Amino acid sequence: YPDASSFITKLIVDKSTHKILGFQALGSGAVDKMVDIAVTAISLDATIEQCECMDFCYAPPFSTAIHPFVQTVHIMQNKLSHKLISITPAEYLAGKAKDYRVIDAGLAPSIRGAKYVDLAKVNAPIEGIGKDEKLLLVCAKGKRAYFLQNRLRHLGYTNTLSLEGGLFFNDVKVKTTSKLTPEEIKAVKALGFLQDKNTEDKFNGRVITRNGKITAQESKVIAEAADKFGSGEITMTSRLTVEIQGVPYDNIEPLREYLMQNAGLETGGTGSKVRPVVSCKGTTCQYGLIDTFALSEEIHQRFYKGYRDVKLPHKFKIAVGGCPNNCVKPNLNDIGIIGQRVPQIDYAKCHGCKICQPMNRCPMKTLNVVDKKITIDEKHCNHCGLCVNKCPFHCFDNYTDGYRVYIGGRWGKRVKEGQPLSKIFTSKEEVLAIVEKAILLFREQGITGERFSDTIDRLGFANVEAQLLADDLLSRKQENLKAQKHLVGGATC
Repeated sequence: YPDASSFITKLIVDKSTHKILGFQALGSGAVDKMVDIAVTAISLDATIEQCECMDFCYAPPFSTAIHPFVQTVHIMQNKLSHKLISITPAEYLAGKAKDYRVIDAGLAPSIRGAKYVDLAKVNAPIEGIGKDEKLLLVCAKGKRAYFLQNRLRHLGYTNTLSLEGGLFFNDVKVKTTSKLTPEEIKAVKALGFLQDKNTEDKFNGRVITRNGKITAQESKVIAEAADKFGSGEITMTSRLTVEIQGVPYDNIEPLREYLMQNAGLETGGTGSKVRPVVSCKGTTCQYGLIDTFALSEEIHQRFYKGYRDVKLPHKFKIAVGGCPNNCVKPNLNDIGIIGQRVPQIDYAKCHGCKICQPMNRCPMKTLNVVDKKITIDEKHCNHCGLCVNKCPFHCFDNYTDGYRVYIGGRWGKRVKEGQPLSKIFTSKEEVLAIVEKAILLFREQGITGERFSDTIDRLGFANVEAQLLADDLLSRKQENLKAQKHLVGGATC
């Protein structure tokens, strides 16, 4: 169900009478309702048997058909009847399972050095695992470990423990001297950790900074994380992403948890999807024409975070520049936005001066005095705004601020400058709509593995521009996003 979450629950019951003695719940949503049900049961001296068939109010936005409290009761019944033989997180921390072999029962391998067992394929004794071995069964939250335990017991395995709370609540480590597998390296790359090729098990982790701008507190937490979990060094990537250097493989998850808990920061920025937006300083620069930080923050929220689960044919990079100086090279991105200041010349006030101040200020040399009147070469004017307010007779006092949008640029081995759309946009909403339509067009009409610039070349620039200036792509948005497309991406960095 959209926005669904889960609870961590702890139920304490008297072993002999089965009366409920205590209850805790942790999570987002109606944890108070969970605890209130338990309080009622405790106040009435109720047993778990009296609670196991309680039929609580149900509708998808509020609860599952079998209420989470009742689910917890069922698990406790299984534990008391030894249908579930488990170990608590506290017992695991105390070392109760130190002599046990860890068996990874998750949907996919997730514990380095552990023996992975695919539950769906366990129909006979597992090669390489003795029936009398001490086995600690671990999955994401505990459910698949319980199912695997039942199957192994049926097959004659006599000494298994299921770890309550799984990896969601426990930090499970297995001592190993084996090299990282390609699958393990690929898995952490998806989290924003790229292997340092000079080492076997150290990675550089990319911290998402929204648009290259971070607070002093965030900077402090990043520095602390680099000291605690990495080499103590921090670098900046070419896209203004902060990168923590020299993070050992086993420190990746603790590092990510530290960043999130202390500053709400995430790692990532890899894969065939919308990448983090990059921005110049905008109006805090002497040449800046637009507030690039505000615009890029909105793009970050709407398209990096909003489209984070949308697979694309390849990576899709967005950059925002405050003026045509192109400091962050917007026109070398899949889509680049550049601030514009378009002069509105009042020709009636032009005196045709022999020394024209706006003409002297124009770096593009697109202004000329012809027949004692100023003229402007619109084809080559880059709308930097340096001519505005430079005429002593005020013929350059008026202007319109706007945005020029480039599409199909890219860095890399086949570097290419993007082409500008013919229209100069005058509202932020228009620009945001163009960004979204470009993403949707790439997903809908791109071929897996090709860059956006290749898609534009294949479809034709005029065709792509016409689609971006119309609204048909937005009308097909939901159908587009639901389609099972580009499940294997093409991004290599």
